[in-house]
Amino acid sequence: MRTLVISAGSTGCYFGGRLAEAGRDVTFLVRPRRAARLRADGLVIHSPHGDLRLTQKLVTADALTDDYDLVLFAVKAYAAEQVIADIAPAIGRDTMILPMPTGCGTSTY
Repeated sequence: MRTLVISAGSTGCYFGGRLAEAGRDVTFLVRPRRAARLRADGLVIHSPHGDLRLTQKLVTADALTDDYDLVLFAVKAYAAEQVIADIAPAIGRDTMILPMPTGCGTSTY
């Protein structure tokens, strides 16, 4: 199952990172600046359940071409409209979308 995680903020990173840790095929949709940072530093999770550092698959909206089986939609409400337009190429007939609304603040999508 191919999973696309929308946003590499705290919610997206945690759940997407834990799925990747379990051996799942996970890609993060991120903005170019966030992609550069993640490529340099890796995805880092600090948690009472165990810390984790991963080198993860990343994609930017302009590079989306294939559909995914699952989309974890972890963005703030004010970013949702733009993100919905951005992810259209990733949504297939059988794609499941799991909304994971996040709090206020700056979006890291």
